[in-house]
Formats: sequence, structure tokens, C-alpha cells
Amino acid sequence: MVSVGRLHAEAELVALVQELAGVARVAPEAVWAGLADVVESLGPRNRALLARRDELQGRIDAWHTAQAGQPEGHAYESFLREIGYLVEEGPRFAISTEGVDREIAEVAGPQLVVPLDNARYALNAANARWGSLYDALYGTDVIADLPGEEAGDAYNPARGARVIAYANDFLDSSVPLAEGSHAAVVEYGVVDGHLTARLAGGQSTTLRSADQFAGYQTGAAGIAAILLRRHGLHIELQVDREHQVGQQHPAGVKDVLLEAAVTAIQDCEDSVAACDGEEKALVYRNWAGLMSGVLTADFMKGGERMHRRLEGDREYLDGSGHPFVLPGRALLLVRHVGHHIYTDAVTTADGEQIPETFLDAMVTALAAIPNLRGQTPYPNSRHGSMYVVKPKLHGPEEVELAVDLFAAVERALGLPERSLKIGIMDEERRTTLNLKECIRAARDRVIFINTGFLDRTGDEIHTSMEAGPMVPKPEIKKAAWMGAYEDWNVDVGLECGFAGRAQIGKGMWAMPDEMRALVDEKIGHPRAGANCAWVPSPTAATLHAMHYHAVDVAARQREIEDRPRAKLTDLLTPPLLPGDRRL
Repeated sequence: MVSVGRLHAEAELVALVQELAGVARVAPEAVWAGLADVVESLGPRNRALLARRDELQGRIDAWHTAQAGQPEGHAYESFLREIGYLVEEGPRFAISTEGVDREIAEVAGPQLVVPLDNARYALNAANARWGSLYDALYGTDVIADLPGEEAGDAYNPARGARVIAYANDFLDSSVPLAEGSHAAVVEYGVVDGHLTARLAGGQSTTLRSADQFAGYQTGAAGIAAILLRRHGLHIELQVDREHQVGQQHPAGVKDVLLEAAVTAIQDCEDSVAACDGEEKALVYRNWAGLMSGVLTADFMKGGERMHRRLEGDREYLDGSGHPFVLPGRALLLVRHVGHHIYTDAVTTADGEQIPETFLDAMVTALAAIPNLRGQTPYPNSRHGSMYVVKPKLHGPEEVELAVDLFAAVERALGLPERSLKIGIMDEERRTTLNLKECIRAARDRVIFINTGFLDRTGDEIHTSMEAGPMVPKPEIKKAAWMGAYEDWNVDVGLECGFAGRAQIGKGMWAMPDEMRALVDEKIGHPRAGANCAWVPSPTAATLHAMHYHAVDVAARQREIEDRPRAKLTDLLTPPLLPGDRRL
């Protein structure tokens, strides 16, 4: 361990902070002093809040032990209010977060989550803003492996024909022509600022809605790409009649690119195992590389050496021939660990571990400074914001601690106030029940709330363990509390003014090889009013993007705003196994 002011840190972290501070033009001594201040001022409060968790759980355990069986609703609610587990809601309010990028505030789309300790995966996620629909269909079970239409090692034109047909059906439903089908188009063009499509019968048509034409690219052979849009998301038709696939398409469309992972979470928490200084330094270094634009990854794939780097922005011409640019990368968020985890990679002078989330906050913010100042070739936020997802928070007091932590980090690093924005994971029961007050505690920083089945179910079981055994996992998904939980999150978010300002998210698709099921089922998330939902891969992001063309999430949210909020009584009903049932 190396002495750094009032703290001790592992050598790998000391070296990294020295490097990052130099790039950010911040004195490394100020970074360590700022972290020490945070530990000394907020550390005791964090321990007290963790002790409060244990105290409340102990009282709930004792109450269930005394009651035995399914708790009576009114008595249970009164008890939870009496012990402070369930807090009183204040008056209605709307969040006031400023400096939020449109990818979070306005555009509904997939959200990719990726481990930050793997540079290749981190880059793949950042570059997943645009994905090939042809590839996503060709290489997954969305297109069944019928005899003669298997994927195989070489391109199979029979399978390719089914991919092209599927993509044309998608185009017909998302960006329909005034007459005919995209399947009948033999040539796309741009005339007088409008898309033209010449059909096989010789007639010409255009888009049913002219405003769905966004732009185009030109090449040596004429039109190289057509840019379309729906619900804020873009579709790019890539034209190349010399390409193997383009030769098979009557209009020479070699691929259909979808704007896919609009946002991506670079994860320091659930999907990584980073404990000591060396492992944490790797995670932070990858984040710094993403923020500075220099992260690369080299690897072997199919016997060939591959090189990954961040993609540049995409250039187009609008209908008048004026150039414009669209982002080539997902807007990145970073997820820190929860408040309950302590690390010995940095300790106090007397050897006490510190909350790992304090370290995460300080170092990830330090690494982002050049990007926040607009000093890198690949800007992330265009408003000088850094987006942090906070997991495992229990109630408003813990959200308030996270807000105070961010403010302390900003002061230590000389960042403008409220540069650090917060995404609140609604994955703990006390946060669900008190979600409105959790949001209130971060009303000028919050940019995100979301639900997650696994973690939230775990806390549902843990909280009510002494009430009795629970129903099997498949039945938990159908229990009253689960439906109420999913609706409550959307209801409260909209009530607090999230529409057009922040994300309301839904959880992860946990079956990465089952893409046909994803296409069939995950449309339920935008239909539920969520303007983002988690996916495990760039391919899944591309396929899930189709759902946001099918569903106008903004319109759906306006419909949902008129319904009553989900019932608190349902949220307070644990999924207990009936006493007369045996498994």
C-alpha cells in the first residue's frame, strides 16, 4: 500500500490516478484529499444507513414471526409506516434536471449493458449505436434454419432471400411507401429533396409520410445510402449493386442499418468481478479510454486478427444537399457498485476499508473530465454531463447520500454543479415503495429509473422470508406484486415529469441466444411505457430497436398518464405459498 495523504492505496490505483490527473490537469494530491474528505464526511453516514437496513429488516422479521402467514394488508402497511420503512409522500412535483442529452430525454430505444473490465465488449457496446438488421436476422434464430436455408460458414443466398424479405416487411410497417412495397423497389433516388422509389412495374412512388426521409449519402455509383426515420430513430438503407447481397436485392440494398443501442451502460457492478487495486484500475482505465477516445482492443476471431476502436460520427446530406452529422456511438452511462460494498484497495490511515462506491465516483469522474470539457475527439455528452447508474439503493435517505456524494466529488474535482447525473435502480423493495420520495431526493440530477426482475425479486423474498415459503420463480412473475411493481415504476416516473426529460427503463433480456423470443416478447416493454429496456448484446439491441419503430412510446406514455397509479396493497402482498400447498 502507498500512502496518499490521509489514505493508503494500492500501487496500481496510485499510478492510474497520477496518469488521469495529469490528463485532466488536476493535482493528484487534490484527488486523494477529496476522496479522504468524502470518506471522513460521508463514511459514518453510509455505515449508519447500512445499520438502518439491518434494523428495519430485524423488525420486519420479528413482526412476520409473530403474525405467521400472509400479512393482513392494513395492519402490515401501518406497521411499515410506524417503523419508517414506508415514508409519507410529499406534494406532487416535477424533476428539473438540466443538461440532459436527447438520447436520454427524448429518444426511446434499446439500452445495452456491458462489463467494463473487457475492452472489446466495452467498445462493441459503444459502437452498437448502429447495427446491421441483415446480420442480426441472418445469424440468429429469428430466421429459422429450414432445410437448405441454414446459415453455415459461407453466405447462403436462400437464407439471404428470407432475410431480405423480413427486412422489407419491417420497412413496409415502419416507413411505408405511398404505393406498393419496398420489396418491389428496383431503384431508390432523391429528387427535389424527396425520396423516390421506382417499382418493378415502372411506376415511381415516394414515402407515405414525406417527413420520414432524413437524408442520404452519395458514392461513385450515385446514391450510396438512404436515411429514414421513425419515432426519433433512424434507418439507413445501404445501396451497393456490386456487393454479394446487393446483387440479390432488386434495388441493390446490401444492408439495412438500424439505430440500435441509443444508450449503453458500462458496468462496474453486477457483470464484473473487480475487487483489488489491479482489477479496479483495469475497469477505470477502460472507462478513461472510452472517455478520451483512445481505447482499442486487438483479438483473434476465426483465425484473423481483429482491431476495435471507437466509431466516428456518420455524415449525410439532407434533402437540400446540406451536410449534417449523426452520432456514431451510443451515449454512455457508467454503473458504480452499491453503497454496501467496501474495498481494501484504498483504506484510511488506520487501515479501515472505504465504501467502494466512493472510489468509483471519484475516479470515474476524474477519467471523464477531458470529455466533459469537450477536449476529446469523441464527445459522449454534448451537454457536459456524466451519467451514473446507482444500484442497490434502499429508500430516499440512501438516494440523498448518493446526491451528496456526487456534489462532493464535483467540488473536489472542480466540476460544475450537477455535472454528475444519477440513474436510480428500482431494484430494492424500500426504493419501490418510496419511489416518489427517492426521485424527489435527486430531483435536479435524476435521469433514469428502471425495474429489474431478478434483484427486485431477491429483495422481495429476503424482506418477507419469515412470513413463509414463496411460490416457485415462474409463478413469482405472475404474482400481484410483480405486475404492480412494473406499472408503479412507470406511473411514478410519469407523475414526476419524466416524459421528455428522463428514462423509464425495463429489465434485461436474460436469454442471449433466444432472439426469436426477444422479437416476439420484448415489445411488451415499450408498450408498457418504457422508453428504454436492457439488452445483452449489440445483436439484441438491433432486433429490439424494431419494437421502438412499432410502438410510439411518447404517445403510449401520454395514454398511461391518465390511468390510476398501481395499487400499494398489491406491492405489499408478498408472493407466499398458500399454507395448504406442498411443492
